[in-house]
Amino acid sequence: MSKMSHINVIEKYEEHRVAIHNLLSSILSCFADDKMFEKSDEELAEFLNSLCSYYPFVSLLYLLDAKGKQICMNVPGSQFKHHPKIGLDADRSNRPYYLAAMKADGVAVTEPYLSSVRRELCLSASMKVNNDDSTIKGVVVLDIDLSSMLAILTGDSRRIHFEPYFKAMYTLIVLGLFTVALMLLYAAVVECLDVIYAMMTPEKRLEMPLGVVIYLTLSLAIFDLGKTTLEEEVLLYKDVLRHSSTRRTITRFIAVIIIAVSIESLLMIFKFALKGDGEHIIEAVWIIIAVASLLVSLGIYVYLGSKAEGMLLNNRDKQKAG
Repeated sequence: MSKMSHINVIEKYEEHRVAIHNLLSSILSCFADDKMFEKSDEELAEFLNSLCSYYPFVSLLYLLDAKGKQICMNVPGSQFKHHPKIGLDADRSNRPYYLAAMKADGVAVTEPYLSSVRRELCLSASMKVNNDDSTIKGVVVLDIDLSSMLAILTGDSRRIHFEPYFKAMYTLIVLGLFTVALMLLYAAVVECLDVIYAMMTPEKRLEMPLGVVIYLTLSLAIFDLGKTTLEEEVLLYKDVLRHSSTRRTITRFIAVIIIAVSIESLLMIFKFALKGDGEHIIEAVWIIIAVASLLVSLGIYVYLGSKAEGMLLNNRDKQKAG
């Protein structure tokens, strides 16, 4: 379970765009007022910490004057204390959040963009604040960490805390599988050397080196299983809430099993045919039939799963359009 990529973040943002914009609008409109422009940086930090106790995905708060000049330092959220406290007197007049706030009557929310501070995708919610005489006093801006917000909205924040432990456990399992694969590979090399020695010794009877093929095949199957586990559970990001992610994992694991069992069944046929023990060939044939049935079942599962997910996406699009 790796970190969510920028593409995954944007896709999930598009799914929950309306909910995100509504939430940010309600957050900012509740506390943005002209009194904020009279607070010191310490008071703003204390205020933001209280806000972050309810909304930990808030990463930065800063204030702009009517011309877009920043009039305070960047105030980092409680979960983002590593942010450098910079930005005072910076010109933000050409930034989308300032331009959108000046045109909007309420809260303006930008599209996702790459933060210049954290190099992560974020949103900016901005709102202009007026004086009593309806002149513009300034603009209040909140930067939102998009990945953290999506995790909270989808109920995935607790799982993220356990993710390092999951990765560690899967890594140990993969190391065990790779160790077994190396042991089988070593056994194959030893038996291969025995066959070579028998070929060079005339008085020894040469037997068919089927054991070498069996060891190599098992080593390949176990290594492929470990590789699949490493990629699916450690290196690649997997969205457990998305059906396609689960379907991909199941498909890859079943494919590994099908390949391994198919090779083993063919080896059984060759072994029995070479030894003249034809009565046991039917057992290998039954295994091949079972593999074929498993392959057909996997194809039906993938087809029905993709069709069901397509229906869910269509229904979601219709709800958004409605």
